[in-house]
Amino acid sequence: MSISGTVRTRWRGLLVLAAAGAALLGFCVARQLDRVAPSLASGTWLPRPRAIADFALIGANGRTYSRADLARAPTLVYFGFTHCPDVCPTTLAKLAQVHRLAALATLRVLFVSIDPGRDTPEAVGRYAHAFDPSFEGVTGRPEEIRAVARSFAVAVNRVELPGGDYTMDHSAVIFLVDPRGIVAIFTPPFEVPALAADLRRAVPYLAPPQERRPT
Repeated sequence: MSISGTVRTRWRGLLVLAAAGAALLGFCVARQLDRVAPSLASGTWLPRPRAIADFALIGANGRTYSRADLARAPTLVYFGFTHCPDVCPTTLAKLAQVHRLAALATLRVLFVSIDPGRDTPEAVGRYAHAFDPSFEGVTGRPEEIRAVARSFAVAVNRVELPGGDYTMDHSAVIFLVDPRGIVAIFTPPFEVPALAADLRRAVPYLAPPQERRPT
């Protein structure tokens, strides 16, 4: 074999090795990314958890609900109001199905009212419990509701209706929260089997719950 032929053969060998190395590196990077973030079919896992500002809302029986409560278990958070004619009850009904289908013992659902003028803590609690006895409902002062909505980047707008009545426009988003903050976002349309599967898929990537500190 000539010198030029030997050089070409060596270059071909080096190219094959380089291609194999690149493929192996790509596989390793893909595996590493898979460990960092689950692949969700119906939502988006955030590249970095979004921190939630502390808040003080009121649940049934007058219990204060704060950011520390969200750190005690993985929680699905949904903003709405009890006088909502369609989107809110439909979404909560689907969340009740997801809760049963996912069968995750520690998963909680929190319904945050954006209509403190009409939604008392007792009314919000009854409303949430009507869909699933484990669901929690909270409300609070208007300024607290606005602050929490900003923290979750939820758009809220009061719309005046004829006759002096009003309704509320808001973002129809479901947030998955763990002790680090918001880790995933789910947007309509919500499909129960896909959302339940995504939640099961997300479990290994959630931060462990934090115990409530004694006061």
